[in-house]
Amino acid sequence: MSRFNIKTLGAVALILSMPVFAGPRDALLTQYAAEAKVATPAFSGFSAARGKTLHNQNFTGGKADTPACVSCHGSDPRAAGRTPSGKAVEPMAVSVTPTRYLDPAKVEKWFRRNCNEVLGRACSPQEKGDWLTYMSQL
Repeated sequence: MSRFNIKTLGAVALILSMPVFAGPRDALLTQYAAEAKVATPAFSGFSAARGKTLHNQNFTGGKADTPACVSCHGSDPRAAGRTPSGKAVEPMAVSVTPTRYLDPAKVEKWFRRNCNEVLGRACSPQEKGDWLTYMSQL
């Protein structure tokens, strides 16, 4: 097989595997949408724009050294971040790290930890869905 055919075959395989990755994220978004609708009957869907705002916004209720998601994750979710202690954080954008957000328990663990550290409270289902939508569209 020529080099071109091997590269083409690899690209096709990657494209065909993407819906498999999307399934668990879609299930999480469906769950968050149902929870958001219960919490706010006027809920009409998630917004990547609101997710971006949440990611970049400074909050005063959490820890002083992590007032925003960008404190650790950086302003470009496609790039690696760094915690205040210096630990590297993998890129958050699905386009760079396509296996992110596939394990619901892990996603909830990190939302629980990070929302409390940044916002000083649990994230709402709408905030989770907006943020995940933003990360999925990058």
